[in-house]
Amino acid sequence: MDYKNADALVSTEWLAAHLSAPDVRVVDASYYLPIQNRDAREEYLEEHVPGAVFLDIDDVAADDSPYPHMVPTPEKFASRARKLGLGNGNRVVVYDGTGFASAAARVWWMLRLFGHQDVSVVDGGFPKWLREQRDVEDLPPMPRERHFVARMNTTLLRTTEDMLANLESRREQVVDARSAGRFKGIDPELWPVNKVGHIPGSLNVPFAELIDDRNRTFQSAKVIIERFQAAGVDLDKPIICTCGSGVTACVLALALHLIGHEQYSVYDGSWAEWGLRDDTPVEVG
Repeated sequence: MDYKNADALVSTEWLAAHLSAPDVRVVDASYYLPIQNRDAREEYLEEHVPGAVFLDIDDVAADDSPYPHMVPTPEKFASRARKLGLGNGNRVVVYDGTGFASAAARVWWMLRLFGHQDVSVVDGGFPKWLREQRDVEDLPPMPRERHFVARMNTTLLRTTEDMLANLESRREQVVDARSAGRFKGIDPELWPVNKVGHIPGSLNVPFAELIDDRNRTFQSAKVIIERFQAAGVDLDKPIICTCGSGVTACVLALALHLIGHEQYSVYDGSWAEWGLRDDTPVEVG
């Protein structure tokens, strides 16, 4: 696929061959919106990749935020990661149940945010694993704690205050991963917000356009570049990725990382925060 950072993805074939490697830790990061009526933890307990631990992005989140799955303190993230056996010296491999890599990309981004660079996403996720009739199990692995040192890389994170300041400076491009209908304010939002539309001046690259419909793997580097450029994105300039609640924005971040664009960040609160606050301007259409 000619990715510049190809190690950010692994295939299901690679994962099957490395399940017993002593340095590999597998994470099931499945997450579903309330309207999807699916219980990610229950599905994990029914079947998952052998040896995988379950990471709930709503559990590994800020304790005092009114917005969904916001980034926790470094101390809380390190504590949760340690209990899951994720830590220094591990190659962490993340998948999710959608196959679109959304929650898996969120965990990939969070691990990098807190300083763990050796992390990859399973291309095609659990749906591809199941289609290939690979082994599954229904019991969680035995706990094996691992030391995790959280060193937060704040260049990967943007707050609402950063976004408001960027409206004035226009130093960074804002790229929205939501569907075109939600971006334009035509379709209803999925979160309890007061307004619809998008951040003024932002561009729209729906995250699903970066995924191949046939097998839910990432598009080639060439197609990814074309999709961003078609939306008016300058790939030589910094990019802030946003979406509904900071999850599918991470698909954009991962895609940018794959093609070698390193000046990316994620607006953590995304529309769940921007659309609820009174001091945030919007555009529609």
